Amino acid sequence: MIGYITLGSDDPHGAAPFYDAVFGALGGTRSHTTETLAAWDFGPLRPQVMLTVPFEGAAASGNGSMVALMAPDPETVDRVHALALNQGAADEGAPGPRGPDFYAGYFRTPDGHKMNLFAVG
Repeated sequence: MIGYITLGSDDPHGAAPFYDAVFGALGGTRSHTTETLAAWDFGPLRPQVMLTVPFEGAAASGNGSMVALMAPDPETVDRVHALALNQGAADEGAPGPRGPDFYAGYFRTPDGHKMNLFAVG
């Protein structure tokens, strides 16, 4: 149902290396870059993620929204969460069980977007 997600950034080109590292660790590849946008693909029929300067020019903010990134297993959640922190993300919740069949860790990107890495099962 979801085709793509657009996240605002005051500096998409400066932020792109962070997303290259995190999304790359989850199988994503940067698909294109323009003057005001960078985008990553995760495979056929999977949502694309775009990072762009807000159209109206106002400051970008990630307050109140969260993007959840599915990982194949808890070990990948641990590894990618640590990678995100090493790339400049802020820890918003260490990886661990969040109920019987849900394992997750949270971080805030250098742009201020809250993200969740999770594995089910």
